[in-house]
Amino acid sequence: MDRTDDSLIALRRILRATELYERDLASAAGVTPAKLRVMQIVQMKGGRTTPKALALQMGVSQATVTGLVDKLVKDGMVRRAQSETDRRQINVMLVPAGEAALEKAPDALQQRFVREFERLEDWEQAQLLSSLERVAAMLDARDIDASPVLTVGAIGAA
Repeated sequence: MDRTDDSLIALRRILRATELYERDLASAAGVTPAKLRVMQIVQMKGGRTTPKALALQMGVSQATVTGLVDKLVKDGMVRRAQSETDRRQINVMLVPAGEAALEKAPDALQQRFVREFERLEDWEQAQLLSSLERVAAMLDARDIDASPVLTVGAIGAA
């Protein structure tokens, strides 16, 4: 096999790992990676946060977060509540079913990546980042809006 085939195989393995993780997550916790990330952020912020804070941390629009929160509310994983300090503000809060889903969820794929990436030497991180950016450019994907959630579908479609 030549390097071109090897590189395509490596890309396919990354895509398959993402697909398999999504399937495992759906089976174990009943959520998508994007929904899981919303719940993780809410949990990290003490069990409640605003849609604006979620959007900023996820790197997506507030409209995208609103759609995800709507789905999580419908799924019974979070609820919306008026802020006690500012009546104009709405908080997103975890409910017991959401907490249980977080406990059941397998280690997020991006968390595995972050853990391994952070173990690399600084020069290795820079080299890998440069290579990944080059691959994105080669696929004409440099300007595609993306957040740090490893998923195969659109974040808002989660």
